[in-house]
Amino acid sequence: MTPDTSWTFAPGPALLVALLLGGYVWRWRAVRRTPSGARDAPIWRLLVFLGGIVSLSTALFSPLDALGEQLFAMHMVQHVLLLDVVPILLILGLTKVLLRPVTRLLQPLERQAGWWAGPVFAILLYVGVMWVWHIPALYDSAVESSAIHILEHVSFTFGGALYWWHLLSPIRARHGLAGLGPVVCMVVTKVLVGILGIFLTFAPRPLYDVYANGPRYWGLSALDDQALAGAIMAIEQSVVMGIALAFLFIRALGEADRADERAERHALDGQS
Repeated sequence: MTPDTSWTFAPGPALLVALLLGGYVWRWRAVRRTPSGARDAPIWRLLVFLGGIVSLSTALFSPLDALGEQLFAMHMVQHVLLLDVVPILLILGLTKVLLRPVTRLLQPLERQAGWWAGPVFAILLYVGVMWVWHIPALYDSAVESSAIHILEHVSFTFGGALYWWHLLSPIRARHGLAGLGPVVCMVVTKVLVGILGIFLTFAPRPLYDVYANGPRYWGLSALDDQALAGAIMAIEQSVVMGIALAFLFIRALGEADRADERAERHALDGQS
């Protein structure tokens, strides 16, 4: 039996993606024309951001969306795109200068939000959306109801964006992570979500009626499909953690080198 592989078009999400892309390209081009444009808006940042837009469009509009309603493994791919891949790429596409028009808006909002804008809440939200939406009753409802499905996607995207913002943001946050904070945050979060992936992989029976009672595709039983979905989650969490930790380590080394250079310049200025 062949699954439905039709493309999905929703005017609201399509408009938001278009505005996000248009706003970024407009700002990137404006910064690029300045004398320091090559440093403040490098081409690699643009390419990474475009990768995030492509990943977001793939999750929302490609056949992956329709396949996710028929195969648990495909729905899991959609989830990890929204929770990890999309926010990582979009945030890595930003710089302090590119964000300057909205920085003055973000800082007052961060002060007013208080604890809700901090890393502890971001961790709880990230882990929470993964675990809560995989409660069988909620998961089945999300697949069967368009409104709940949209809410699920919004919560995954927002949870991922807030979490990765604290780890990768190019601007200094009021409640920012310092020292080993990003490493601890990463390890704790990925282990907690990875446990869910392992549980799904080795569960003795299908947990979700929407897949257990549905037609089978590609020779996968409902239990095989569920095990594959769990493996995708667990492996993705491990791979993303490794890459992100390497990135954070390299960035920390770069910041340390720049701090040493500033200290040396300050010492030389003091001597003169």
